[in-house]
Amino acid sequence: MLYSVRGTLIYTEPNLAVVECGGVGYSCRTTFNTLSSLGKIGTEVRLYTVLNIRQDDIDLFGFATVEELESYKLLNSVSGVGPKAALAILSDLSPNALAACIATSDTKTLTRSPGIGAKIAQRIVLELKDKFANITISSDSSSQKVSSIGAGGNIAEAISALTVLGFTGTQAAQALSGEGADTSVEELVKIGLKKLAVF
Repeated sequence: MLYSVRGTLIYTEPNLAVVECGGVGYSCRTTFNTLSSLGKIGTEVRLYTVLNIRQDDIDLFGFATVEELESYKLLNSVSGVGPKAALAILSDLSPNALAACIATSDTKTLTRSPGIGAKIAQRIVLELKDKFANITISSDSSSQKVSSIGAGGNIAEAISALTVLGFTGTQAAQALSGEGADTSVEELVKIGLKKLAVF
């Protein structure tokens, strides 16, 4: 129905941004990550939106990127994960970090978000692992498929080795993001350790 809104940012508060388009202010529920990227009041912004209609309420949700929008839709499709919980997860994790969590079954990181317990985190991983494999996520220097992280092979083995050494699956996946799948496991672990040493 509404794919996006573009206009002047006229008001913000936690989890809310109001964008004025053609004299109408659209109240968009959103994440901390989107709010932090919007800039000051009075600037022109674009939010990618999804309309949520319930029996007793209608809410418009807005996101700075298509990746965040798609991640929200997928999270909201999981039984037990409502709009508030999906926003909480995406306020704590970027789409990249969320994809890495799901690809590496890092439920511990997911449970750090308010309202997400161990069972819900496990359900998110179980239900979304295949779906996230079809979403392209962006990094600072390249674009890649989530499946390249979670599909097995040398990168998956290196991630597993780094988690045994005490790093989270998310940290390991981010450290190895963009590395070639044909690089040896030993070399990937060395690369990961070098990058993780600055964390």
